[in-house]
Amino acid sequence: MERGNIKGRASGYNPPNRFEEIELVASEESDRFFPDEDLSEKRVETKFFQDTSKTILAKNDSPDIPFTYSLNPYRGCEHGCIYCYARPSHEYLGFSSGVDFESKIMVKQDAPGLLREAFMKKSWEPQVISLSGNTDCYQPVERKLELTRRCLEVFLEFRNPVGIVTKNFLITRDINILAEMARLNLVSVFFSVTSLNQDLTRRMEPRTSAPAKKLEAIEMLSSRSVPVGVLVAPVIPGLTDEEIPSILREASARGARFASMQMLRLPFAVKDLFVDWVRREYPDREVRIVSRLKQVRGGKLSSYEFGERMRGSGETAKAIHQLFHASCKKYHLNEEELELSTDKFRRPRGAQIEMF
Repeated sequence: MERGNIKGRASGYNPPNRFEEIELVASEESDRFFPDEDLSEKRVETKFFQDTSKTILAKNDSPDIPFTYSLNPYRGCEHGCIYCYARPSHEYLGFSSGVDFESKIMVKQDAPGLLREAFMKKSWEPQVISLSGNTDCYQPVERKLELTRRCLEVFLEFRNPVGIVTKNFLITRDINILAEMARLNLVSVFFSVTSLNQDLTRRMEPRTSAPAKKLEAIEMLSSRSVPVGVLVAPVIPGLTDEEIPSILREASARGARFASMQMLRLPFAVKDLFVDWVRREYPDREVRIVSRLKQVRGGKLSSYEFGERMRGSGETAKAIHQLFHASCKKYHLNEEELELSTDKFRRPRGAQIEMF
């Protein structure tokens, strides 16, 4: 696929899969048989595939991440955020990090049943599970499939705590379940807000909820006593870092109690995808944005070292973190600690526990 503006997509092309040895490269000869398409008028329809995974909980041992297990009902994400660090994970499936990631979605239809099986094992020790550790559990197809909702019902049935990260207003559909879980201290929600600029978010994360709807969702969850925070992520130096105070102010005004931030990460092909996007959407700001990114990554566009990959390094990164912490203090965020309950875990009476 040639590079271009594809309607409803942030990616402009499919970069090569780093695990594939053969790559189809366009040439003058191939152009005679496959003439260029007008990608400004092209639409790429989303296709869904059945994921036949036999287990549902992914274990992580990264010192950067505060949870051991995560659950992702979907692989790939139709939200299509150009900056998404999860894009390279699609390459393990034989797809590309680019348009494929946001248009070829793997669906784990058995997710609720597999979660129940995991909780029934005698070896399971109740602990907080992250829902959306990789891709958003409330992406558009969830409205129809309700896999996340059914997983939440399992969490509530077994009373195992869960932490949710999303950027979709669709989470408010499940507010009745979330409110009941909150009553038992079993759930927390972090709403990801990258920018309050609707024009920017429409270009950068084309199928997520608009900034105003994200703030409305925070207010609705808070009004039902669901512990909710705002995740300012990713912070993009030279593009969104100046919005940190306003994002925290608006989220706090709507009931957010907690806040966190992450610096933009551009692993593998995401570097090229992101720079291509900046060049297409903000050509007059390309030099500034790329320069600022390199300032927080030791002169590179990305870093992979534990600790640094989430925070960045150098004076520019230090100034961004100082701005974040000062704004949190100003708007009374992170003034309390939230520790979800694990001592309420239970298994249904009469159910047979798997020994292994």
